[in-house]
Amino acid sequence: MKKRYSSLISALLVAGIIYGIFFAMMPQNIAEEEVPLTEFSTKRALEQVASIAKSPHYVGSENHKTVASLLEKELQKLGLETATQEGYTLTEWGNLAKSKNILARIKGSNNSKALMLLSHYDSAPHSSSLGAADDASGIATILESVRAFLANKTANKNDIIILFSDAEELGLNGAALFVTEHPWAKDVGLVLNLEARGSAGPSYMLMETNKGNAAMVKEFTKANPGFPVSNSLMYSIYKMLPNDTDLTVFREEGKIQGFNFAFIDDHFNYHTQQDDIQHLSPTTLAHQGTYIVPLLNYFSNTNLSTLNDGEDYVYFNTPFYFVSYPFSWNYILVTIAGVLFIFIVFIGIGKRALSIKEIGRGFAPFFASLLVSGAAAFLGWKILNEFYPQYKDILHGFTYNGHYYIGFFVFISLAISFAFYKKYYFENQAMNFAIAPLFLWLLINIALAIYLPGAGFFIIPVFCALIMLAYFVITQKKSWILNLILSIPAFIIFIPFITTFPIGLGLKLLAGSAVLTVLVFTLLLPVFGYYSKKGIWAMAMLLIAIGFFIKAHLESGYESGKAKPNSLLYVYDGDTGKALWVTYDQNLDSWTKGYLGEKPSDAKQLEPYNLFSKYNSKFTYSNSAPAKELEEPTIQFLRDTVIGTQRHLKIKISPNRKVNRYDIFAHENLTFHNLRANGVKHINQKGSAFKRKGRKLLSYYVTDNEPLELQFSIASKAVLDMDLMESSFDLMSNKMFSIAKRENWMMPTPFVLNDAVVIKQKIKPNFRKEIIPEQLLDSLQQQPTTLEINANAAN
Repeated sequence: MKKRYSSLISALLVAGIIYGIFFAMMPQNIAEEEVPLTEFSTKRALEQVASIAKSPHYVGSENHKTVASLLEKELQKLGLETATQEGYTLTEWGNLAKSKNILARIKGSNNSKALMLLSHYDSAPHSSSLGAADDASGIATILESVRAFLANKTANKNDIIILFSDAEELGLNGAALFVTEHPWAKDVGLVLNLEARGSAGPSYMLMETNKGNAAMVKEFTKANPGFPVSNSLMYSIYKMLPNDTDLTVFREEGKIQGFNFAFIDDHFNYHTQQDDIQHLSPTTLAHQGTYIVPLLNYFSNTNLSTLNDGEDYVYFNTPFYFVSYPFSWNYILVTIAGVLFIFIVFIGIGKRALSIKEIGRGFAPFFASLLVSGAAAFLGWKILNEFYPQYKDILHGFTYNGHYYIGFFVFISLAISFAFYKKYYFENQAMNFAIAPLFLWLLINIALAIYLPGAGFFIIPVFCALIMLAYFVITQKKSWILNLILSIPAFIIFIPFITTFPIGLGLKLLAGSAVLTVLVFTLLLPVFGYYSKKGIWAMAMLLIAIGFFIKAHLESGYESGKAKPNSLLYVYDGDTGKALWVTYDQNLDSWTKGYLGEKPSDAKQLEPYNLFSKYNSKFTYSNSAPAKELEEPTIQFLRDTVIGTQRHLKIKISPNRKVNRYDIFAHENLTFHNLRANGVKHINQKGSAFKRKGRKLLSYYVTDNEPLELQFSIASKAVLDMDLMESSFDLMSNKMFSIAKRENWMMPTPFVLNDAVVIKQKIKPNFRKEIIPEQLLDSLQQQPTTLEINANAAN
């Protein structure tokens, strides 16, 4: 067969293999009319999503109560007795909230550990998010899976606890309340938690373990979910990063491990107004069901007391089987690969199939391809951000046209690689030049075995490349069909990462995708190195890249369903009587300019009050605003007593209007001891001192306009320097304001306090503090209740 035909056929087969890999990740045939009641129905699950995600339902909203009532009724329709748990928690994020958890329990046939199905029902605040994906999809998956489980009359040895947690979006508060306060927490042996960080794409399994993962991996494999998408590289990276799911609280506070299931594609919809049922992929929802149904059936009858294990396993999914083996094999496999590499090269040189000179020459195009491709993607994305400044509006780091940019830089990298190798296509050159990337891949795998053992499966494509090399050395012939078959593991393992990393972590990682593309291309030089007329292939890759770029350019603007995020706050200073319009936006649009003007001032005066946000957003611009007669909160000092070296305070802040949030700030040098907020201490507080970063003390998300009560002590000689910001999420509907409605190509910016009316003021004592003499200290400390002072009486 002529080279040009074998190259074309090979390229078409490669394209087909890659398409098949992505196709096999998720269930595809979900067009359903009538699905038996004993099976999971995506259609029925979508109906549940629609009923939950009709309106924003963040903690403190009326719709939040409506959704809670709805979920209780849905559980009761399944014949389950429901219960609720309410209470305050102050969690690691520094957020105080009153949560209302919704629970049900299916009794098992023996008194063993229980299986928990977990998802949260609150939507994200501030951004008008409907919470369809995050996390109505998780709630709906659990309801539909349990309905099918009960319809099958499936026997279960273990109790099954259903927890629809509250206030997850505020700081995992509902999960913290359950783990630390509920008597059922000690019964839980395993948690299946459903989450979302996007609205489409495959659902990834990420496990959280107390020790090793070996037992969890083995049991997950036995449960045999239909479309597992997971790997131990994600597991290793996840353990290194700060985690933020409800399951994290179970593992850290309750020593209970489990599995997370979350999808991340279309990440730009996460926590936005576009998290609605129209943007939620039905295929993604179906994928969640393919996990929970078999895992529910399996783990409801498995001994959950044996899942703690000291050993870790490497694991990864393929379209055919879920592969796993011990971490300890990593060093063995790397050693074997290294010895084989040296042996094959030595034999190849001895047989004159390989040449030291040609091997040396092969390092030049290899490193040139890596460096040029990586630099092109790194600098290219920075340049694109200058030409398209609107990309910085998307805080997620993944733009609406981000998929096209992945395609653009991947094909640019392929064009660069073909261009650098265009002069070399003879058989001996292709195999000689394959030594350089093989050598680097071996070094990479040695480093991974030491520092990131979860990525140990990266050695498998290296073994396949060694077989290609060995076949050539032994026969001194090529077999493009054999080489193509042996390339399949590389495509299965590496290609998903090329797209996943920028989607999950932002387009700033496009350089990583470009470098990985080159590494895969060069590892498979026994396939691509034999393509004739590589200059034409380079031009073809470039043309495809240009096509992706044109598509990205055409979709670089905003429209309904792909909206521009913007932000606006009204901030009234209760101490000065002045007010400001404030935004977080870098690029002002016609709507924000209507309040901030064409030439707004900076927002430096508000720097001390920058609020925590996922992407560390700061106030950017401000403009003077008319002062409104807002009802300021009532600040009462219920106690202000000096005992020895400590000043003990009890402060009550009560709203005089409908509010949603309090943010309390204090000078960085002020140390708080024995802090209690509405009667609870910080979940991680061990000693008396309350540890914090920066000026923020805490944020309180208000329910039913309940006041905030702070109790603490500070050094007696310290200056009480505290501020509060009281926020109501009603700027758009407040009758005191006439705010224009956003155009349909705009939406509220997520992750930040937005569309809010804010009152900022100092927290000042309203009566003189009482000083207790040292000689009375011991007796009074034994009767602390006598130190309470009623503010009204004091006045």
